[in-house]
Amino acid sequence: MMDPHSRLSQFNHRAPKTGPFSPSVRFEPTPKVTTLDKYTKASSPMPSDSPLFTTRPIATNSRVKQDEQFKKDMFLAYVNKAIREKLNGHSKDFDDLVDQFSPNKSTLAPTVPSLQLRIWLSALSHVLSRLERRHAPLVEAIVRLPWTTMDAVFVKSYIVFIGMLISARPEYLSLVLNRIAMGFTYQSGLLAVTSNSDSTPITRRVIYDRQHTLLEHLLNLVPTLPSSLAPLLVQNFPHKRQPQAAHVAYIRNLLRVTEYCGELSERVLGLIVDRALMIDVEIQVELEELEDTEPADGELFEFDPFDTIVGQDGDSSDDDEDVDDSLSDLSSDASSDSDAEDTLTNTRHIHDMVSKLDAILRLVFDHFNKLHSSIPTVLVPSSPSLHPTTTHEPHTLLAIQFHTLLAIFDRSILRTFKSRYTQFLLFWYASLHPEFSDLFLGLLVDKALFGSTSASGVERAAASSYIGSFVSRAQFIDREGAQRTVKVLCAFLGAHLDAVEAGNAASNNHSVFYAVVQSVFLVFCFRWRDLQEEPDEQEVGRKIWISELGVVQRVITSDLNPLKVCSQNVVHQFARIAQATDFTYCFSILEANKRAPYPIFAGVAPGSAGPEELHTFFPFDPFKLPRSGEYIQGVYREWETVAIDNEEEEDDDEDEDDLIESPTVDDWEHGQGGSCIPITASKRGKSDDDGLGASFGGMSISPARTRTVAMAISVS
Repeated sequence: MMDPHSRLSQFNHRAPKTGPFSPSVRFEPTPKVTTLDKYTKASSPMPSDSPLFTTRPIATNSRVKQDEQFKKDMFLAYVNKAIREKLNGHSKDFDDLVDQFSPNKSTLAPTVPSLQLRIWLSALSHVLSRLERRHAPLVEAIVRLPWTTMDAVFVKSYIVFIGMLISARPEYLSLVLNRIAMGFTYQSGLLAVTSNSDSTPITRRVIYDRQHTLLEHLLNLVPTLPSSLAPLLVQNFPHKRQPQAAHVAYIRNLLRVTEYCGELSERVLGLIVDRALMIDVEIQVELEELEDTEPADGELFEFDPFDTIVGQDGDSSDDDEDVDDSLSDLSSDASSDSDAEDTLTNTRHIHDMVSKLDAILRLVFDHFNKLHSSIPTVLVPSSPSLHPTTTHEPHTLLAIQFHTLLAIFDRSILRTFKSRYTQFLLFWYASLHPEFSDLFLGLLVDKALFGSTSASGVERAAASSYIGSFVSRAQFIDREGAQRTVKVLCAFLGAHLDAVEAGNAASNNHSVFYAVVQSVFLVFCFRWRDLQEEPDEQEVGRKIWISELGVVQRVITSDLNPLKVCSQNVVHQFARIAQATDFTYCFSILEANKRAPYPIFAGVAPGSAGPEELHTFFPFDPFKLPRSGEYIQGVYREWETVAIDNEEEEDDDEDEDDLIESPTVDDWEHGQGGSCIPITASKRGKSDDDGLGASFGGMSISPARTRTVAMAISVS
């Protein structure tokens, strides 16, 4: 049989073309060419028509697709059978199907390759509407699958499948959301990385990113999802005894949720603030007292929990230490350890709490600053509502967040009497725009001075303390703002004295009055330069106080005797500065108060703030946390920047000696405010000032170390 490819084949015999010349005359004959086919075919020992000769099929894309479709059909048939048999009471096939998604109990890794799991998910996506309550174990196994540690292709398929599952069976939404909330915890990330031990290591950042991708996908499908997610986020929040890394990881994830789910902003921020307050109230010592006993385990924030891999950050040791600390705390009452060991344990516990609170506040500050940095200008909505309904344009987001934080302050922070640092979140936020600070002061004034009958005395007194501390310490409160605040406080004091003198006082509870007086004293110590009128050309060099300060003369000489009741640190500092600035003279009353009984008007009603509490609550005492303190440094007024220098103090002491020598009890000194105050002839010894504590640093909610100096000026 002739080779069909041969040049001598009959198929190459063609009739010559018509024309004057034949092809043989016009062209040279083509030379004979030897090809590789000739040798290949010639060397073949077996003819092509041999029965042993078979043709090998070529694998094409269509054939591969046919095989995949055949496999999918087989899986789908098995799934249909398992679902149907389960309803009929036969569970073998269904249990085998559940085992396909169950991870290994020891390694937590999937027991089935990801490619096969994808086919199972594809098959299950066709029967989602047929799943009933008896099929819940299958859904639970799929939800518990460590999908965040698997390859990117499977992750994409899994997210799509979960979206289809929730769309078809909404009753499984809580199950999925609870798993996502658990996935935001530090311990969940640890387990997820462990389950990925046989493949390329995956950091927690990748795992958390995948959890957020799934949550965003579900949020687009279920608009009412935030109401179901909020309680689950609260449930999975780390306990205050858990290590710092656990709080950092979870709070960072929560703050990221608020970036794409604005409905949860207030709930999440309120949750973080509440947990920060729980840690804050346990820090009831001055941080300077911990410096000598600070444990040397390295600097804070040595690593980013999001970028760690198991085995590189000592997770197990941290957890073990935390468990030991918890057990020691639970058994501390019955422990027979020595006092030295107890002190060391308490010191370490306080250090842990300080570090934890510093990390939490730094995260919240960074979150606020991120939004602030992305907005060139701030426009505050005119609506007084705590939840503005205007469109969320970039320039309104900052204002909306401020109103959210203001509502949280009114609900939680203001009612927590012993917090030291958490309230600085609002302090810093108010510095971003003058209208923010004005709204904050407006809330405080309304709560303290014009509070409804339902407002407790503690809450009103606390608001008064916030006013004095905020105006004194905030650098962003200008001269006009300080004067406006003092005028409102003085008007309240005058009205209260009028009511007392007229016998119209509701009760003998004057705790709010004393709190307001103490705030006025404090503001005067820090802002006395801003409480003067602008002098005319003829009055240059003369101090002219704002007229509203005249009521202070009446206050300190009243029967309520606030110089006896208010914090003695504040009172003595006010007396010094008032004399140095020629405002008034209080030392004669202070001398008489040493022998005078406690005023009967200082009695308090049940549920009201007592004198001891008033003496110790200064909300914006110096901020000592190292990391988060970077945000406060630029907007905080230190005492050194406003204290009277030593030369002025020496002159004041000389003037004080001259004033004390001549007057008698019946003599009167006229102050610049227009009222007159009595001066005694007894000389005030310097030893009384030595016990003031070093400065306004002693005005703290916890006792400060007593330091002997000539004048209280240091609060760094």
